[in-house]
Amino acid sequence: MPAQPEPAFHQGAISPGSGILLLEDDAPFRKRLAAYLRRLGAEVTEAGRLDEARRQLRDLRFEYALVDLHLPDGEVLGLLRDGAFSENTGVVVMTAFGGVKQAVEAMRLGAGDYLSKPFEPEELPLAFVRCRSQRLAARRSEHRRAEVAADVDQIFFGHSLRGVQAHLDTIVAAERRLQRRLPPVLIEGETGTGKSVLARWLHRQGPRAAEPFVNLNCAALPDTLAEAELFGHERGAFTDAKIARVGLFEAADGGTLFLDEIGSLAPPTQAKVLTAIEEGTIRRLGGTREISIDARLITASNRNLGDLVRQGAFREDLYHRLNLLRIELPPLRARGSDILPLARHLLAKIAARHRLKAPAVTAEGEARLLAQEWRGNVRELAHEIERALIFGGEAPLDFAALGGGTGPRAAEWRNPAWRLPDTGFSLNGAVDEMIAEAMRESGNNVSAAARRLGVTRDFVRYRLPGKRAGS
Repeated sequence: MPAQPEPAFHQGAISPGSGILLLEDDAPFRKRLAAYLRRLGAEVTEAGRLDEARRQLRDLRFEYALVDLHLPDGEVLGLLRDGAFSENTGVVVMTAFGGVKQAVEAMRLGAGDYLSKPFEPEELPLAFVRCRSQRLAARRSEHRRAEVAADVDQIFFGHSLRGVQAHLDTIVAAERRLQRRLPPVLIEGETGTGKSVLARWLHRQGPRAAEPFVNLNCAALPDTLAEAELFGHERGAFTDAKIARVGLFEAADGGTLFLDEIGSLAPPTQAKVLTAIEEGTIRRLGGTREISIDARLITASNRNLGDLVRQGAFREDLYHRLNLLRIELPPLRARGSDILPLARHLLAKIAARHRLKAPAVTAEGEARLLAQEWRGNVRELAHEIERALIFGGEAPLDFAALGGGTGPRAAEWRNPAWRLPDTGFSLNGAVDEMIAEAMRESGNNVSAAARRLGVTRDFVRYRLPGKRAGS
């Protein structure tokens, strides 16, 4: 009777060339298991004693280990306690009848699953699948941000982002209808405008909120590592690839993969990202088989990808695929009157994180916040608020460290005989009068008035009565 073809490993738990350490002192049973695993394409290293296994673990790296709990020279629990197995090695223990207690201890020490003897070799695939699931969970946890930190950075829309919020609501509604194969989203904006915060917000509002959110800053990786990080690699794919490694597309399967600064990826990697989007499959470095994935993709760039396409630095076909749902975040200096409510929002969140009462902001502090250009955008604003809070405690914040304009000091322009009245003084009224005077002296030119006052054009616009003046 001709031999029947062996079933493929469930969900790709093993691939051709995967290294497996098989530790079993019963030679006939060990040979039987090894033959089965080799028919599935694995590279099996056999050992019958603990000392042999220790030598192999020192010299080689394995994707999986299938080990008997009780050996002639000791117990496998010792290997687990000593950390002899790599954290990337999925361990399945085998135990005879009555050894469940030791198997549970092995699981506590890091084993992924156990099998009670006697068992058939065909039971191995499911055990390895469970180990693979653990490895995926571990890979996801490497990229999971602390929820407390994320809450501090919750996005504040305000008046200036009403259009963005409406667009996002439309995207979320469409995603809830589709559920699977969600189209990619592109977020563009200057550094610090909140692109990563917006990406996480979008993930949380959508149908995959309970699934993993995996993020990668593409600009932080050299070209040689970016491809392996995204798509994973098989054992031996390159010099240091001693074990197989799951890529982030796989780790984000069922959830969201956020690629920040995607414009930094090299063209060959861009081509593979396009394939992953269009075909829903990836191939690990050094691998020969296609792996199905369903990771919704959110990308971000601090440079205009359309400009990069025209410069030949970004693939046009990938750009058009990403540009289907595009969101542009304006810089903070263009958000006008939203700066103050945004500052209060950030102040409340940051104070809560430090377990402090959120202090008030003085009129001088508000004026200084409005006068800044905020080239670092929301991130710079948040850092400045945190610094003022840490050094100022619960005292009202005036943000004196921000300074003012470069004009004359107060003693050089006000009447030396004038004193603040006991009944109170309208600082806002005085500021409005100074702006009105600067506008008169500058012929109603907003830019010129701002230069004379040592503030930004947005600060002047914000304080002008009625509609904005032209420059």
